[in-house]
Formats: sequence, structure tokens, C-alpha cells
Amino acid sequence: MAIPIGVVTVYVSLFIWAALFIRALQTRSFQMVILFGLALAVYLNGRYLIEGAPAGIAFFIGIYDVVNNLFLDVDMPGGMAPCVGAADACTVWGERYAWHSSWGVAFHERFASGSEFRSWLLYVHLTFNTLAFLLLHAQMARPGASFAGISHKLLGHITFAFMTIGVICAVWLASQHGSVTEYGGGWAQLGFYSMGAFVFSTASMGVFAIRGGDAARHRIWMWRFAGSMWGSFWLFRAMLLVLDPTLRGYESAAILTCIWGSAPLGILIAEGIRRYVDTRARSGATIHTPAE
Repeated sequence: MAIPIGVVTVYVSLFIWAALFIRALQTRSFQMVILFGLALAVYLNGRYLIEGAPAGIAFFIGIYDVVNNLFLDVDMPGGMAPCVGAADACTVWGERYAWHSSWGVAFHERFASGSEFRSWLLYVHLTFNTLAFLLLHAQMARPGASFAGISHKLLGHITFAFMTIGVICAVWLASQHGSVTEYGGGWAQLGFYSMGAFVFSTASMGVFAIRGGDAARHRIWMWRFAGSMWGSFWLFRAMLLVLDPTLRGYESAAILTCIWGSAPLGILIAEGIRRYVDTRARSGATIHTPAE
């Protein structure tokens, strides 16, 4: 069968992104790294909205099929499974790969045979979380200033509203995960609740800080909010790219680790970067970040 160009595009993009990151470490200018990551996030989420949930999920599974089938023995590992129904139903690779992550097979089946309402919850979640992700960086790029004629305060209200809608839909979807053993059952459900809590609470603390007139604390919490968003989206996927093939013999081990660990790890990384940036700024050095 033909190699899916979309999957190849993702891997090429990841290599380009890695090169941009290495270059940024040398120049101490990270704008292109951030913009590239945001653009790639829009591309990945946009496929769900354009192609529909089942096709978007098949593409997502196809990305992980590449690494999950490296050095795979003939016997199926405990954490992998064939597609439900046709052999090529849940992946863009057709019949090239017989085994896929069991969480991926379950993910596809839940939306291929699930209700339209479930799909719309996913579409609304992806749309509003992506918009909040983008608007957050527009605010951090111009702290306190207007953007495209919209005041910083109003844009903050819009971003918070979009984030809230996205999180509500995510939590609603997560409330249905208790019976999905391939995800980790109740542990996955609680994990997604915690992910939503990290995102919502960091944003809320930022709102409380600025309403109390504490701009410095507001900035700190907005960095943490950004970290929770990067963690929930990009760290989740990056961790899964490594852990899924590593732990493919243990059902739900990789996905549970990513669910529980990505958001708090993103916050910790963002906090570390912020402190480093602030220390360098006090010493007179310049680092170009989304908040500078």
C-alpha cells in the first residue's frame, strides 16, 4: 500500500522542530520553536474537524503505529490489539501493521460506533482548547497590551471562556472512560479529571491574581497555565511516542503514565523556564520567550 503522506509529514515536522529547538538553544530565541509547535498542533487537531473523528483517530493511531511496530515479534504484546472489524479500519496504514496500541483501537471504536453527541463533544473540546492555546500565546507575547485591536483584559476573558468550554467537554468525555479497560478504566477517568483540574486551576489562579491587582502573580500563574496546556497537548504526545513502544507489553501502562504525568510535568517545566528567564533578565541577559 502507499505510505500515508500525512504521517510522514508529521515525522518530518518533528525533525524540523527538533532542529529549530537546537538552534534556539544557541541563539536563545525561542519564538520560532513556539510558533512551529502551535502550527503543528493546529494541523493535528484540524484533521479531526475536517475528516471527522474516526478518520482523525485513524491518522493519530497511524503516527504511533510506526514506533509501536519496530522490532515487534510475531506474537502480539499484551498492550496491543488488532482493529475491530476490518484489519485496516483503525489506521491509515491499511494492512501494513496488524497490531496497534489497545488504547488506540478502543479510541477509534468508541467514535466509529459511538453516538454523534460523543463526536461533537470531541469537536468542541478540540476547537475551543486549540483557540485558547493560541490566544494564550498572543497574550503572553504582548503582556498588558492589546492584540488585533482587542484589549488584553477582554482577550483574557475570551481565552478563559474558551478554555472552560474545552475543559468541560474533556471532563464530560472522561466521565465515560471508567468502563474502558484499554485506557486504564477508572484510573484513566480520574487522570483526565486531574488534567482538566491542572489546566483550569492554573488559569483560575491567574484570574484571581489580576483581579486582586497583583500583576506579578498573574504573570507567574499564566506561565503555569501555559505549561499545563503544553503538557496536556505536546508532552502527552511526546511521552506517548517513547512510552508506548517501551511498555507495549503492558496494557494501559503508557497511556496512564501520560494522562497523569503530562500536565503537572508541563507546569514544572514552565516554572523552571520562567525562573531561568527571570534570573537572566535580572542579570541583563536577553532570552526571547512568548512572555517577553
